[in-house]
Amino acid sequence: MTLSRRSLLAALAGAPFAALAPRPVLAAFPDRPIRLIVPFAAGGNADLVGRLLSESMSPTLGQSMVVENRAGAGGSVGAGVVATSAPDGYTPLIGSNGPLTVNPFMQAKLSYDPLRDFVAVGLANLAPHVLAVNPSVPANTIVELVALSKKESLTIASSGTGSAGHMTLVRFMTLTGATLTHVPYKGGSTPVPDTLSGVVNGIMTEMSTALPHHQAGKLRILAVASAQHPALAPEVPTMIEAGLKDFLAASYVGLLAPAKAAPDVVVTLEQALAKALAAKMVQDRFLSTGAELVPEPLQSSAGFGDYIRKEFEATREAAKAAGLKPE
Repeated sequence: MTLSRRSLLAALAGAPFAALAPRPVLAAFPDRPIRLIVPFAAGGNADLVGRLLSESMSPTLGQSMVVENRAGAGGSVGAGVVATSAPDGYTPLIGSNGPLTVNPFMQAKLSYDPLRDFVAVGLANLAPHVLAVNPSVPANTIVELVALSKKESLTIASSGTGSAGHMTLVRFMTLTGATLTHVPYKGGSTPVPDTLSGVVNGIMTEMSTALPHHQAGKLRILAVASAQHPALAPEVPTMIEAGLKDFLAASYVGLLAPAKAAPDVVVTLEQALAKALAAKMVQDRFLSTGAELVPEPLQSSAGFGDYIRKEFEATREAAKAAGLKPE
């Protein structure tokens, strides 16, 4: 059987349209809710930052960002969840000192590599570290404290062995030659009552923790490890002004995604984060806790990635100086 001339022409005419039939188009990110992993229990600084970001980034993304707390092992459990998640941008991480730049030097069996298994999106929050003492300590400056430490036994608390505060204290003692006895506690606020009562002489902690007690006259902040004076306590000098060149230290919180996330996904999250951090409501909330506003270069993927690498190396040196080994 042969095709008629009319049938053949019709068949040939239809062929190109079949070839040009529409193909499925991948939906633009995001097209469904985002699960934001906070690797700590509710109520801490990382959780508060995560919830504020989820609230302020959702309108820009056009999708809800739902916080999921996955606490455990100082943040390593939640970080591990994100490291092994699909790299599609729907499971970003609220990352901080613990899981990114402290735990690698404290925990022998991490399920992830902080430098290889994540891509930075942007830094969101900086809570500078301060050295504060009980008012009974006869030292009003860093120089006086260092001199006193060589004459008397002084105890300085932190939130735990290997914590960000402990690492800052180690760096401080290395640079100044101060002789201070470290007293580790378990948790960010647990050393505060003993410092207020004089059980320990001082504390290395975040500005947000010490500020209300400093303002009430119950603690004396000697210096802040920041490049600028605290907005809510401008009388407090910086460590740099106290003679410690380039001494900067802070508890940081930022946003990350699994390492193989597509560049356009990272850019979408990066832009939503930058817009959130520019909002006055977000800035006011951060400043009210004694935190610093993050410089724009560090709000970027490249800037935050570089920041993490520098913090990683600084912590490596501090852990070595303290004789700490992964367990």
